[in-house]
Amino acid sequence: MTTDPNAMNPITEDDIAHYLASSPEFFHRHAELLSAVQLTSPHGQRAVSLQARQAEMLRDKIKVLELRIMEMIRAGSENMVISDRLQRWARQLLQVPTPGELPAAIVAEIRDQFMVPQVALKVWDVSAAYQGADFAQGASADARTFASSLTQPYCGVNAGFEALQWLEEPKAVQSLALIPLREGPVTEPTPAFGLLVLASPDSQRFTSGMGTDFLERIAELASAALARLRQE
Repeated sequence: MTTDPNAMNPITEDDIAHYLASSPEFFHRHAELLSAVQLTSPHGQRAVSLQARQAEMLRDKIKVLELRIMEMIRAGSENMVISDRLQRWARQLLQVPTPGELPAAIVAEIRDQFMVPQVALKVWDVSAAYQGADFAQGASADARTFASSLTQPYCGVNAGFEALQWLEEPKAVQSLALIPLREGPVTEPTPAFGLLVLASPDSQRFTSGMGTDFLERIAELASAALARLRQE
């Protein structure tokens, strides 16, 4: 007695799908099926043809792509605005007449150009002429060690950092950015000679997942300008 192999191994949906995927000529031979197939529309319970269902799927994909494009355009516009502000900020630094005025100018321009509610800056290892200035006072050994440990700006919640005490209203801070100042790229593990603090009452202004490219540019420009305090 022989057994029909097909009875033991019935054809499955996967078998059919594999056959259709590997045999595109099937629909050339049976083109009438394309117009006869009826599917349920995702936008209701009505039945639609296969072509109409494919058209709906394409429209949905196009909508997703349009949203992505709009998001890219929005992000590009925001980056252009920030880039323009960064250029204006750098231009203002170039116009500061004396090195001793640079820390105050950096703080004021960041507050104005980037609309950061609270900004503070401390610099150490400066030349003798500036060691008595306010910007050269108040950073403990721990704060200096912490600044040197940063190889990128810290962005996140108020975790009680010492640097918050350099601000006018530390209790109002919900999020902040701590930016190390050092010679060369901010990402290098060389000793820092300063720390820049940007703070906001908005908990979402500075977050751990945000990009730090512009903050790194600010750090490098500020570091290059403040190097004058260490040379005279």
